[in-house]
Amino acid sequence: MTINTPKQTSHLKREILVRLIRSYLGENFEESTRLIPYDMRPKGSEVPYRCCIHKERAILRDRTIAGLGLSIEDADDSELLSSLAKKAEQRQAPESNPLTVLHTACQGCVPSRIYVTDLCQGCVARPCESACKFGAIKVENGRSVIDPAKCKNCGMCAQVCPYQAIAKIIVPCENACPVGAIAKDENGLAQIDFEKCISCGKCVAACPFGAVHEKSQIIDILKSIKNGEKLVAMVAPAIFGQLPCSPKQLKQAILSLGFADVVEVAEGADITTKNEAAEFKERMEDGQKFMTTSCCAGYNELVDKHIPELKPFRSETKTPAYYTSELIKKETPEVKTVFFSPCVAKRREAFQNPNIDYVLNYEELGAWFIALNVQVANCEESEFRKESSAQARNFAVIGGVAGAVNSLLEDEEKAQAYIIDGLNKQAIRDLKKFAKNGVCELGNLIEVMACTGGCLGGSSTVNAYKPALKQLTAYVNESPEIKNVIKQ
Repeated sequence: MTINTPKQTSHLKREILVRLIRSYLGENFEESTRLIPYDMRPKGSEVPYRCCIHKERAILRDRTIAGLGLSIEDADDSELLSSLAKKAEQRQAPESNPLTVLHTACQGCVPSRIYVTDLCQGCVARPCESACKFGAIKVENGRSVIDPAKCKNCGMCAQVCPYQAIAKIIVPCENACPVGAIAKDENGLAQIDFEKCISCGKCVAACPFGAVHEKSQIIDILKSIKNGEKLVAMVAPAIFGQLPCSPKQLKQAILSLGFADVVEVAEGADITTKNEAAEFKERMEDGQKFMTTSCCAGYNELVDKHIPELKPFRSETKTPAYYTSELIKKETPEVKTVFFSPCVAKRREAFQNPNIDYVLNYEELGAWFIALNVQVANCEESEFRKESSAQARNFAVIGGVAGAVNSLLEDEEKAQAYIIDGLNKQAIRDLKKFAKNGVCELGNLIEVMACTGGCLGGSSTVNAYKPALKQLTAYVNESPEIKNVIKQ
């Protein structure tokens, strides 16, 4: 099976996950886990990324710890991986906080700053000096000089320089985080403030060293299957754009891993659409100026932690994952549910929802298929228990939620949708302004997606966006309209 993972860090994570899965399903889990860094970098082997084999092994050890679902920050440097593997197998529930930082892999990037390069010509026009609102830049001895005490890193001088002689140095993870939840500690290494973190996963995708890592729950899931527990996989629509197979083949492939059933989260999305459309209509009739959607777990974390003034405008309708897990638990209370996720934020949502037991991301699923040599394209097809609508399956795409809501509204009731395609600092400023003013001039239904492009752009996806969109769209186009589904 070929998975499109262009970044070397993705290849490393995948290989470690494959080895962990095979170790757990093999004869000696603890000892096999201990040997992973040495098996991947045996004595005398090429050192492709770091200064020496010992550094590479240290980083691979930390990646293995994250693969075990443990925090690197809490692990003792002297503790053997075999001991940590035993801890992972014996724990009763996954650790809270879905992310951990590999300090061995963190490059300790230089602080963000604006600086003048040797390309500066000291031109007469001096646009950089005029552009700076803080008086931080001036020309001395024929060259621009920046006063770091006054500089606010706004970058205006770099934008106006005709020679592109002024550069902005960024720290990728810090620059990507929309809420300032990741910064350097006293040792110059990245550290996450979980009181601020909204689990959007942007730091995971941004770090070129793969130093910010999800804590996997794969061992917990494998243990449940090994113990004979019934697990139901809940697959969000974005998954149908990830692998080279049909949705029904994918269901059969997942069943072959040991799951009792596979349920589309689109079932819950149909409920979300119905409830959110009714809620929007009621709010508009009551005179409220706008409503925001509530399907994105990252956005919900943003509102709860950083924009509480937006809560009165956020839809009270639950997420598709919420309704799907609720349906499954009502039907078969004894089963455990596993949400298959394209992003980090769903791990946080699962911690808050007792009906979701575990979360497995698409990278982990791909590694599981490889570990068991499951060829998804060669699997038989297996029918889903219920047909979901085109609108529900399109939730994975930006604009899909708002489009689904409008599909259930009459012409005179339809929303004027305003789409926030990926959370960033500007989007957060806009949302704060809407909350403060009590109105959004751009629309009365604001769909917010933390990831650019929607769930198909999540940090844990394995296929490039365009081919994933093409594949999912084909599935959406062959699906029934929601008005025919919700009458069933």
